[in-house]
Amino acid sequence: MEKLKVGIIGTGNISGIYFQNGKRFESMEVVACADIDVERAKAKAAEHGVRGCSVDELLADPEVQMVINLTIPQAHASVCMKALEAGKHVYVEKPLSVTREEGKQLLELAERKGLRVGCAPDTFLGGGIQTSIKLIEDGWIGTPIGATAFMTSSGPESWHPAPEFFYQIGGGPMFDMGPYYLTAMVAMLGPITRVTGSARISHAERTITSQPKFGQVVKVETPTHIAGVLDFASGPVGTLLTSFDIAGGSTLPRIEVYGSQGTLLVPDPNTFGGPVSVWRAGSREWSQIPLTHGKAENARGVGAADMAKAILTGRKHRANGAMANHVLEAMHGFHDASAQGKHYIMQSTCEKPAPLPLGLGDHELD
Repeated sequence: MEKLKVGIIGTGNISGIYFQNGKRFESMEVVACADIDVERAKAKAAEHGVRGCSVDELLADPEVQMVINLTIPQAHASVCMKALEAGKHVYVEKPLSVTREEGKQLLELAERKGLRVGCAPDTFLGGGIQTSIKLIEDGWIGTPIGATAFMTSSGPESWHPAPEFFYQIGGGPMFDMGPYYLTAMVAMLGPITRVTGSARISHAERTITSQPKFGQVVKVETPTHIAGVLDFASGPVGTLLTSFDIAGGSTLPRIEVYGSQGTLLVPDPNTFGGPVSVWRAGSREWSQIPLTHGKAENARGVGAADMAKAILTGRKHRANGAMANHVLEAMHGFHDASAQGKHYIMQSTCEKPAPLPLGLGDHELD
């Protein structure tokens, strides 16, 4: 079976699962990796049995057909642009870019060059959210009316080895975790027409308590508590809370979707599995639903593999640039609405990605 040859740029924390799953999916083969720190790239390459090199060397390698960009958010756009200019398809970790302008430029360049752009998160391709999508489409909760989503935490400085970028422009809970929640909601309910919200920086500085930077103080440059409202083109009204400012616990659900005939409890969109539960009109309790789809374990990288398969077969890929750009615009829209005191009208749109077929193995895509 033909496989697309893939190179990874950025060999930090998240790269390990991409290397691991890159060996499992039927559609792609990781053949090289690069990093701004070439020695780190070579060490990671030796660990996984691929070539290690500089970024420029990887981009010049004619064997590499697609780049997986795992750099920090501030470098997403520049690295993606270089990959596209080098004639390579590119799949990037979320968010697509830091600014809306960069996201739009990326998609325009890809279209001009006849190349594809894909973007994480791909967790919506996991068994949990794919099951949720099937339940909605099969009418288990009737007509969707609304949805709620909650991401609450005390912030990453207690566990992440280098948490500074979470508090820079392009970070914060909205840009770090919002993509998981918004992508899941768009995958279930379709595109967004307008958003509004309120946002604040609750603490001007944060102190790192993880190693190796214990005690370092980080200046906060982006909102860390955002409460938003969003209107979907298909009719439902949603709410979204993202926060790095929750010092205690929380009992809020991750995502609930409300319909005319019941409620759907959707699992954590930062995971691939369940549980999925439904409370239908007339019932007195939740019913847990067996997952209809596989990929319920950590299948991170499935979006890149699905894109590789789509390139090889000519079909559309699911974790695509248009949806990522739409989510990027919505995230900025919450911040804009708070700053300007009014609704933000979305300029972009996207299609709901096609559901995965039933009956696939964990590393099959078609």
